[in-house]
Amino acid sequence: MRGSWKIRIIIGLLIAGYTYWQYNSSKEVNKYTGREQAMALEPQEEIAMGLQSRNQMAQQHGGLYPDESAQQTVDRVGKRLVDSSMAAGSEYVYEFHLLADDQTINAFALPGGQIFITYALFSQLETEDQLAGVLGHEIGHVLGRHSSERIADAGLWEGLAQAGSVGADMGGMIANMGQNKLLTNGRDDELESDDLGIRFMMKAGYDPYQMMQVMEILKASAGPNRVPEHKSTHPDPDNRMEKIEASIQKYKTELGL
Repeated sequence: MRGSWKIRIIIGLLIAGYTYWQYNSSKEVNKYTGREQAMALEPQEEIAMGLQSRNQMAQQHGGLYPDESAQQTVDRVGKRLVDSSMAAGSEYVYEFHLLADDQTINAFALPGGQIFITYALFSQLETEDQLAGVLGHEIGHVLGRHSSERIADAGLWEGLAQAGSVGADMGGMIANMGQNKLLTNGRDDELESDDLGIRFMMKAGYDPYQMMQVMEILKASAGPNRVPEHKSTHPDPDNRMEKIEASIQKYKTELGL
């Protein structure tokens, strides 16, 4: 029995070592953010994944909103953000979709440039500057390559949990650690996208302070019983507003605005 236990420990360590080596081998510097990240997907794979999921995602939200003029507004603001920023020189092909869902206040991006906003959120926005804030944030997710990074992170923790399960019956504890880490990483993604979105807004000539109003809309939609920050992939809107203010001041200096 003692020999069997030693063998399990050795196998667990080998699995953990290989998983960690594989994770570190996938790291590269994101040329849009300058941050080193582990990447599970190449850009062309991100684009393919987004295109493959695009129609299904729209169907889950009731299809596309039928008002062509509203869709044209989304397209125009999205194109202005892309054309005036580093997104214009990226590998990604940006498409902006206004979803018919009038109940769910949300916007999101698929890997590779597919960006969505629900009519429920669109109808709450009072200015094109606020719409630019929402779309700029989602462009930030694409250029931040957050989906590819999170897939790589999930693979790391899955491998470590497997190693812990084989070697010392610690798989459950490691999986919980990984879940908490992924939540933290998710909040970091949101803050990075906020920062990039502010940059894109300012480069395109939009009022970045209108992003504060977007945060108020999100805060109001969550209501008094919103999920505590430590249990959510999103930072609390109040904390996001503090970071947004800092980003505005940073880019006023950096961009000379």
